[in-house]
Amino acid sequence: MAVRIRFARHGLRNRPMFHIVAMNARNKRDGKPLETLGAFNPHPNMNERAKHITLDFARTKYWLGVGAQPTDGVRFLLERAGLLPPRPLYPNVRRSAAAAAAATQGN
Repeated sequence: MAVRIRFARHGLRNRPMFHIVAMNARNKRDGKPLETLGAFNPHPNMNERAKHITLDFARTKYWLGVGAQPTDGVRFLLERAGLLPPRPLYPNVRRSAAAAAAATQGN
């Protein structure tokens, strides 16, 4: 069973609120999850000017450890939270051997 960590949309029309869930990759977006890992509100609180994210770090680490694949949006949040290493900025750029050697020497 392929497990994905992804968003499940809740809330009102034009005011979404997302739960971060671990669920079977073949299930519908808002289907029954295996486990709810947290919540994400993309609308900033006008008093604090901040978007609220709640996340259970221990359970998220567990699901990542057993092979659950995060979607792109969830991956971005997990990178910001420090649970995943950041992706390289330019993954498809190939460097010459001289440039790679200079980078490792610190020039």
